[in-house]
Amino acid sequence: MKKIFTLLFAISIGITSFAQNAKATMDKAVAALSKSSVSVNFKASGQLNDAGSLQMKGNKYCARGSQAIMWFDGKTQWTYMKSTDEVNITTPNSKKVSGVNPYGILNLYKNGYTLSEKKVAGGTEVYMKATANQGFKEIYITLNAKLQPTQIRFLNSKGWTTIVLSNYQTKNLAESTFKFNKKQFPNAEINDLR
Repeated sequence: MKKIFTLLFAISIGITSFAQNAKATMDKAVAALSKSSVSVNFKASGQLNDAGSLQMKGNKYCARGSQAIMWFDGKTQWTYMKSTDEVNITTPNSKKVSGVNPYGILNLYKNGYTLSEKKVAGGTEVYMKATANQGFKEIYITLNAKLQPTQIRFLNSKGWTTIVLSNYQTKNLAESTFKFNKKQFPNAEINDLR
């Protein structure tokens, strides 16, 4: 009986250690990403099929894809649809922001998920499993040696989406980067949905 108790105790310590390591890894990744402004290329498949560039500064972003451009200044989101020359203005919730901004997805680990990590080629993979009713049921985040996310895979009610991130560049980005500029799209129809 003592051997079984010792084995169960060792397993529980090991699981706790994996979770603590994963949390520490995510703490470092979020801190590193939030320190500077970055520009990165993305390629999404699954629910989102698109490629383009993403500029981030904390929770702010500008995503330029083949069909749309999105700006988010931390509160307001502008989505310009190229095919219709329309801009929709919204105040999205954190789940909607997380679907576009890797920084938003990275921050989800803090509440409502169990964490584990494992070493993979070139870095670390953190696995997040929802413990409550979350927008994402499962999330896999692959981090390179610099703790930059290189791939994010998540499962929601519609299925899996994979976002591959590459070509990280640290840049000094102006606040105007994250706001829609009407002068650049003078003929766009504005739909304020806030």
